[in-house]
Amino acid sequence: MKLRPFSDHQRGLFVSVDGPSGAGKSTIVHHLAQLLVAAGEDVHVTAEPSSGPIGALCREMTETTTGHALACLYAADRYHHLEAEVRPNTEAGRVVLSDRYIPSGLVMQRFDGIDPVFLWRLNAEADRPDLAVILEADPEVISERLHERGPHNRFQLSPGSSHAEVHFYRQATERLIQAGFDVLRVDCNQRPPEQSAAFIRDRLISFFAPGKE
Repeated sequence: MKLRPFSDHQRGLFVSVDGPSGAGKSTIVHHLAQLLVAAGEDVHVTAEPSSGPIGALCREMTETTTGHALACLYAADRYHHLEAEVRPNTEAGRVVLSDRYIPSGLVMQRFDGIDPVFLWRLNAEADRPDLAVILEADPEVISERLHERGPHNRFQLSPGSSHAEVHFYRQATERLIQAGFDVLRVDCNQRPPEQSAAFIRDRLISFFAPGKE
């Protein structure tokens, strides 16, 4: 069943997947892409920081740059990512799956003490995804997973980082809902990644199948 919400232009879909570190974003995106391809969709998988030059700079500077400067750098990458990769693929009719997007932009620089109002305004002109998937898990579950795999960045070295990140994501999710984003929350505490991916796929079909409002 093809997922075409805008039949007049045959535009594709833009789906973002965000959530606390250790929630399984990349694995779930991988499984979701496989399921959608099996359903006949043309799928493009991407991530933030992007693979472009600004994204490379973000990865290089995350450990040494803080606060407003890093928040603006990530936002610059987001806007360039939209222009260079996301929009061309949705305009070509593909389903674009992004591992991190605006929700992560509302969360990570909170660790540097940045005002969430500033972060919201900084990302206000970015395209809204057709569906913003937010992965949710208890802080204890996240902490255990991070301990097993090891930290990926300086934010995960902070004491109590898992509790803080879960709290920040809850606040960001409520802000997105208040702003009218289509948000799908997915509980990842006990559900394995492939089941979470199937749950997201089923909701996509329910939301965006032809003839659905």
